[in-house]
Amino acid sequence: MAPVAVGDVIPDGTLSYFDEQDQLQSVSIHSLAAGKKVILFAVPGAFTPTCSMKHVPGFIEKAGELKSKGVDEILCISVNDPFVMKAWAKTFPDNKHVKFLADGSATYTRALGLELDLSEKGLGIRSRRFALFVEDLKVKVANVESGGEFTVSSAEDILKAL
Repeated sequence: MAPVAVGDVIPDGTLSYFDEQDQLQSVSIHSLAAGKKVILFAVPGAFTPTCSMKHVPGFIEKAGELKSKGVDEILCISVNDPFVMKAWAKTFPDNKHVKFLADGSATYTRALGLELDLSEKGLGIRSRRFALFVEDLKVKVANVESGGEFTVSSAEDILKAL
């Protein structure tokens, strides 16, 4: 399937997370994004170096600026189970705005056409690193990395695009 691109409507899909009461929740992407301005960014894996030290911290640090530009939700997706995503989210105690969502079987990642096969490295199917700016379900900015790069999908890159 061709990767999601500018002008496309994002597919709907169900992702999981733990809420403030530590209850496992499932949520549809459309329910989070319909009628809103949303940043949907994905990382190849929780607890991996670039994701943990650069990608996620950038969105946490720039959340205020992004919100001031009208962004309603900042959603981080990874092909990990919700328990791993909950544990990873706890490593960012300063986080107030980034919601960590689990796509354990890569179903949503595949629907976006942004899967990355890291089987040779023992990691299975993961997500390409990307950042999408979506307005009322329509992709306005699609910054998708090739391979394991981190050159176009940072919070700063999205701020520039806004």
